[in-house]
Amino acid sequence: MTIQDVMRRVLAYGGLLALAIAVIGGIVGFAVAGWTGVVSALVGTAIAIAFLSLTAVSVIVGFKVSRGELLHVGFFGVLLGGMMLKFVLFLVFMMWLQGQPWLAGGVVFGTMLAAVLGSLVVDVLVIGRSRQPTVDEPAEEETQGRPARR
Repeated sequence: MTIQDVMRRVLAYGGLLALAIAVIGGIVGFAVAGWTGVVSALVGTAIAIAFLSLTAVSVIVGFKVSRGELLHVGFFGVLLGGMMLKFVLFLVFMMWLQGQPWLAGGVVFGTMLAAVLGSLVVDVLVIGRSRQPTVDEPAEEETQGRPARR
């Protein structure tokens, strides 16, 4: 499994996570603050998942820019540029959303917190199951990269 495959799987599972958080957050938000809570849950979920998916997209783009080398300045440049973009956009969105009358602050915070924690779980599960090699050695002629039998 390549890094692009892993990140695409993270994006797919992240979409399912966003759907679950939007539905559950919408129900809880409606119970807490009516339709304002539903809108707040959807806004919080959209912001959190958009920012979290920027990481996976920046890894995919960085991997293409560096032509498959992880220890390349282009890879780290794209990755760090994506993180700086997320930081600036997050500050702009939070300043804009602060004090909006059509939002319930607690519901937005709760859905964003659930999305962040859920995405961490998705990342750990997907990357943990991706079976990435930890040692990159050239394949031996005799075994062709498979473990040798003893």
